[in-house]
Amino acid sequence: MKIAFHGAARAVTGSKHLITLNNGTKILLDCGLFQGMGDITNQLNESFGFNPAKVTYLILSHAHIDHCGLLPRLVAEGFSGTIYCTPATKDLAGILMLDSAKIQMQDAEYANKKNKQPGVVAVPLYTDQDVQRTISQFKTIPYEQDFKIDNHITVRFTDAGHIVGSAAVHLRINENDKETRITFSGDVGRYGDLLLKSPQTFPQADYIILESTYGDSLHVDVEAIENLLLQIITQTCLEKKGKIVIPAFSVGRTQELLYALNSLELKGQLPDIPYYVDSPLSLEATQVLKDHPDVYNNGVKEIMKVDRDIFDFKGLKFIESVEESKALNDDPQPCVIISSSGMAEGGRVRHHIRNNISDKRNTILMVGYASPGSLAGRLIGGQKRVWLFGQDYDVIAEVRSIKSMSAHGDYEDLLQFLTGQDPTKVRQLFLVHGEYDVQLKFAERVRNAGFKNVAIPEYHQEFEL
Repeated sequence: MKIAFHGAARAVTGSKHLITLNNGTKILLDCGLFQGMGDITNQLNESFGFNPAKVTYLILSHAHIDHCGLLPRLVAEGFSGTIYCTPATKDLAGILMLDSAKIQMQDAEYANKKNKQPGVVAVPLYTDQDVQRTISQFKTIPYEQDFKIDNHITVRFTDAGHIVGSAAVHLRINENDKETRITFSGDVGRYGDLLLKSPQTFPQADYIILESTYGDSLHVDVEAIENLLLQIITQTCLEKKGKIVIPAFSVGRTQELLYALNSLELKGQLPDIPYYVDSPLSLEATQVLKDHPDVYNNGVKEIMKVDRDIFDFKGLKFIESVEESKALNDDPQPCVIISSSGMAEGGRVRHHIRNNISDKRNTILMVGYASPGSLAGRLIGGQKRVWLFGQDYDVIAEVRSIKSMSAHGDYEDLLQFLTGQDPTKVRQLFLVHGEYDVQLKFAERVRNAGFKNVAIPEYHQEFEL
């Protein structure tokens, strides 16, 4: 048996891990889009490093686009097998993939209008028709149910606490009368998350594939998230009469922000200003979360006894049309604008940043992980000039960050995720989904916890299990 790492290898996007059995069966764990990696992003997304038609099964950990966003291209290039995931992941992935296809088709159309070179035609990675074919190949499995996908392979999902539907994947593979147990963490959430249940313990594994996004960080803020938001809104909107622009992923981060703002209203502390969610996708994603209340932690369930809609409050408006979105640029009144994408690499938020970044009254607020090369990452890093829509802009607005709002666990969360394991029985632990310098530091922490065989795979590197 072999495993090869075709994405999220010494990087944080493009999750793809291919297990090949001795009989030729191929199991692909995730099939994510590469994002925020500069000029090579398109090149990485156009080549898998393996033949999609030869993949037998696909197991999807969760619906974030860097984990599911290349599934339609995989299908378009010949993958005809079943895609296994949790019910909520299927609901979310369909929405996100359709949105991704729409953006790519629009981008290709725009590029072809601008292109003057004869014979050069831009094409999207996939179309909405590819997405519909992909959705037809999904099969859902509830949490904590052993499911045999064939005579040799059993899969089990446990709650990873990252976003609605997110799962750690546990495989039991029988070859030549020998059972091998492989766990893929997907993305590991927070213990004590605002909304979701904590990650579940999981059965003993022989091999573990573990994300490491925050492997060198602790999510420690002096104050609670609600207090930090209140402080920033007060300073920017009430005192400076400015606007706050928050790049936020449509799934997970936006709902956590809405929940925190709703909590301020329940306490009678929410400033009386407009709050806009400028992302049609966020509205759909919020509804999916409402449709799966079983993922909420006990604290949220208690709040729901007195507040039936934990994502709604006075002053909130979801912006759907492009015309409404553009109108926000001409509205001088203080407000909060939440818009995707979280790394500010695409979507309407880039327009809001462009229109507000050079005014000292305003604040650009980051609320989660951003790869260093992304616009959000460069702003967090202190860059003083940014290139947007063909023009340089001075960064005069205040740039703030609330790292504790990340849906990814910090290194203490990741180590806690491993506590149910006997390290002496884990033959190899692979670190994925992290920047290499972060992974080197986290590898030492994992070794100190007793896991002696720790590897940090390179892109396309293959290991014998």
